[in-house]
Amino acid sequence: REVNNSLKPFFKSMVSILLKVLLVISVLGMLGIEMTSFVAILGAAGLAVGMALSGTLQNFAGGVMILIFKPYEVGDFITAQGHSGTVSAIQIFNTILKTPDNKTIIIPNGQLSNSSMTNFSTEPTRRVDWTFGIGYGDDTDKTKDVLRKMIEADERVLKDQDVFIGLSELADSSVNFAVRAWVKSEDYWSLYFDINERVYKTF
Repeated sequence: REVNNSLKPFFKSMVSILLKVLLVISVLGMLGIEMTSFVAILGAAGLAVGMALSGTLQNFAGGVMILIFKPYEVGDFITAQGHSGTVSAIQIFNTILKTPDNKTIIIPNGQLSNSSMTNFSTEPTRRVDWTFGIGYGDDTDKTKDVLRKMIEADERVLKDQDVFIGLSELADSSVNFAVRAWVKSEDYWSLYFDINERVYKTF
């Protein structure tokens, strides 16, 4: 009961397979079959199956590495192998993701343990980045002042981090400003969309 949620499905699957193997061996022993020769045959068969299922064993090893080093846990939101979602389970061979639109994605653990991934849930705070454009000839000082007051007035913006506003690009048809502010991770998207709408209406 006290085991980490990430480990429960893994241990459940592993113990289930182990118990089934032990059950078969026990029944054969009760039937009087010589177990020494059976174990030798089982070992040879295991070697053959292991060679045939090298990819599956790689996924098993990847699952073990994930559970030991914990690059992510159940409940974390990650991006890996071109997919993004919340980790709902870490199984022996696969990791199960739930996307924001409620799709289920199954990714082999071998690929996850041997490739780069992004975990958005590791840190308690995140930086929100926007790009806002104005026309050539518009007042840049007034623009920066309006943006700063708008960002700093939102209570979700962390006050212990400075809001950055700078002229980032002289584009073909607009003068673009980069705006950066820090928020709690759970407030990232709500602030991002709210400020977008607020800036559009204000401008």
